[in-house]
Amino acid sequence: MIKRFFAPGNNSASANFALFVMRVWIGFEMLLLHGMDKLKTFDEKSATFPDPFGIGHGASLALSVFAEFFVSLLIIFGLLTRWGAMVLIINMSVAFVTVHKVVLTGPRGGELAFLYLMVYVVLLFAGPGKFSVDQVLFGKPTSSGSSQPKKK
Repeated sequence: MIKRFFAPGNNSASANFALFVMRVWIGFEMLLLHGMDKLKTFDEKSATFPDPFGIGHGASLALSVFAEFFVSLLIIFGLLTRWGAMVLIINMSVAFVTVHKVVLTGPRGGELAFLYLMVYVVLLFAGPGKFSVDQVLFGKPTSSGSSQPKKK
């Protein structure tokens, strides 16, 4: 069951390449533009960061840093991709609903969070594709030696 969840999917070569590009692109964008900033300015932001669940500003920021920096690294490498996509779906859903108040446009609009959310939902359903660490760990080797996900 776990192997099937993490299996990279059974896609065409072009779909595998597209998933690779999307994973690396969105992973680096989230890591460099959002996670890195929060990590570097953790002390400054920890007192005022939104605390939607009442766990404390610092704890909320730490969870966001974990998702946006560390889980983005997993997405880039295609390691535990579907789990990472779920973590980032939760992170982006919280941002879109609690911080942006489900508003797409305007000064506090959440269009970017909503777009990130869409990409992570695609990764959750499609998987990381063949060009991923998940392929090496969870794909099933075929008789020709290449790896393919286990079919059931």
